[in-house]
Amino acid sequence: MSYYSRVLSKDPEFPAFEDLLAKIAVDHPEFKLSLESGDEDEWESLLLSSLDNVEVALLERLPVTPGSVGEDMIADFIEDTREAQPESAAVWLAEYLAEVQTIYAIQHLQGAFTEDGSNALHALRSLLWERGDAIIQADNEGFTNEDGYHILWQFSDSVVGPWNMGILQDETWYHFTMDLGDPDHREAFLSGEVPLDITPIQGAGAGL
Repeated sequence: MSYYSRVLSKDPEFPAFEDLLAKIAVDHPEFKLSLESGDEDEWESLLLSSLDNVEVALLERLPVTPGSVGEDMIADFIEDTREAQPESAAVWLAEYLAEVQTIYAIQHLQGAFTEDGSNALHALRSLLWERGDAIIQADNEGFTNEDGYHILWQFSDSVVGPWNMGILQDETWYHFTMDLGDPDHREAFLSGEVPLDITPIQGAGAGL
């Protein structure tokens, strides 16, 4: 099954192909970006690959417009997370998703599972996310807030290790790193609380 991560943006405008191309060329010169569909002014999909043509990622731009694939995807996300935990984050996410206007869907291909390929893919994704008014979604992981901290529990029950998380309380995000495998950390997070043995960093307000 294909693995995807996505940038979900409130901005209908999208970065120019030449800007993305130039950034990859400078920061990751061993990789290249090429047009797969559309044209340079209205690109629809781009292919990230190594100079020796190992495919790393396919990036698709999906506008969220009436009757579009993007609109259907947003509707599915809202339905799938309606009863997710913590409840405060699920409510915030539904409101946020309703304002998303562009989805950048990134299919992770063979080259994404090498260190250099992964770095290039994450750089491309960051270019899209860091434009602002955007969150990230990844299969088997879930959604972030605009600061890049995960806000819902959508991991498998067997997951372990440190992860950067965010809890929404009184319209303010609190950020911290928890041990996903620690039952006390997990219980606190699902309840919408910061684990007792962790001191969080207060983030920005959660206004939409």
